[in-house]
Amino acid sequence: MSVQAFTVYDMIARGAAATGSAPALIQGDRTVSFRELRERVDTLAAGLSGLGIAKGDRICILAQNDVAYVELYGACARQGIIAYPINWRLTAEEVARVLERATPKMMVVDGSTLGVAGSWPGEKKTIAHWYQFGASAASGFKAFDSLYGGAPPAAADVGGDDAFAVISTAAVDVIPRGAVLTHANVLVASLTAIACLGYTATDRYLAALPLFHITALGGWLAHMLAGGASVVVSRFDAEEAVRLIDRHKITHVSDFPPVLASILDAAEKLGSRLESLRYVSGLDAPPTIQRLHDRTQAKFWTGFGQSETTGFVTIQRVVDKPGAAGKPIPSCLVKVVDDYDRDVPAGTPGEIVVRGPLVFQGYYDQADVTAYTLRNGWHHTGDVGRFDDDGSLYYVKRKPEKELIKPGGENVYPAEVESVIVQMDGVSGACVYGIPDARWGEAIKAVVEVKGASAYTPQQVIDFVASKIARFKRPSVVEFTDALPRTAEGAVDRDAVKAKGEKPA
Repeated sequence: MSVQAFTVYDMIARGAAATGSAPALIQGDRTVSFRELRERVDTLAAGLSGLGIAKGDRICILAQNDVAYVELYGACARQGIIAYPINWRLTAEEVARVLERATPKMMVVDGSTLGVAGSWPGEKKTIAHWYQFGASAASGFKAFDSLYGGAPPAAADVGGDDAFAVISTAAVDVIPRGAVLTHANVLVASLTAIACLGYTATDRYLAALPLFHITALGGWLAHMLAGGASVVVSRFDAEEAVRLIDRHKITHVSDFPPVLASILDAAEKLGSRLESLRYVSGLDAPPTIQRLHDRTQAKFWTGFGQSETTGFVTIQRVVDKPGAAGKPIPSCLVKVVDDYDRDVPAGTPGEIVVRGPLVFQGYYDQADVTAYTLRNGWHHTGDVGRFDDDGSLYYVKRKPEKELIKPGGENVYPAEVESVIVQMDGVSGACVYGIPDARWGEAIKAVVEVKGASAYTPQQVIDFVASKIARFKRPSVVEFTDALPRTAEGAVDRDAVKAKGEKPA
């Protein structure tokens, strides 16, 4: 093992040595200290090793947040096993596609996801081990708690450049791409968050967003490294969040619409002033951010980032320059370039590219896509932005080939939704794009080409999409047309469809 190595497991071990009795994780009435966290990670590593799962193998997790989920991340890190979390909001067919790419040796579920995976132990023979979080398990699964115990094995030879986790991004090409994040990626991201926002051992983080997202995973890691505690919530509920903030003196909440708005509404209902809250980070609408600033002492932080950059690469307090995404953080370079990777001057839009130790290793099992994305020594984000003369980045839009819709922080590619809609009888084309939404930040609109506009109702289209792919990908607005505008090559002219939809009726 290299003397320069410092892994996610080393972060856990350091916490146990430096602040052993301090709380590291809180869930319900249960508190796990830093020392207990290391001990549990060690004994879980023994169980995984006893199954023959070793460095480089993948473990897929389809479950809601739990202390055991965090401990599994730690045990994987100790043994060099790659954690491959999956979005529990996906349909069974979509989850199966992720498994097809991940080829895991083990899959872990919980009670909430048995409806998706309950029959799979008898069907998917390539996955050797099936476990369910908790002390008991459904037929075909083993209880996850049975893995804790035995003498911890020797830790694997793991270095900073080894893969720690694969975070799924949107399904650009049917199967969601998996961004491979290394131990060095998450260490630098954690140190950067501590430096930029000023986390200390007195901070407490509400881990309410799903742990399959880089936002929640990164939030836990950064606060752990700072010596703070994370309050784990299985699934977000606004009133519960307010009670936990007040009970545990939580200082930091991550936000995608409508998280913050619903917390503020619940706080008013419950008579809470959210007095401990200091940081809210993420994306939201200006009126919601202003409500936060008016009602609490917290400041809203925003920036630009991706799973592929292990989180944010620019950051600022919104009050410092409303509308901007902040300046580049100290641990990376951010540029804006034209289609030939040439720098463009301040004020001119171009593709945002990033270089530095936060940039992911590549897309799992997709060497060609990785090479294209990381061409010319820069990570090409597929997003368009511009810098002002002061060096602050402004987000403009997505490049057409990477057009993305983000309802409530989830990633939805229009092409995936379009491919489902055109399966409907009589539908000859579809154009899907994002529209502003007061609650979710962005909503999905579909314009459907079908002869005879009365052939379907909007609800029939919405229901059809929801029956095929995750419900968060279904349109909320559907319009019909006899003919979509098309380019000379016969492709749907997306810009023309959107321009027509934006005109006043």
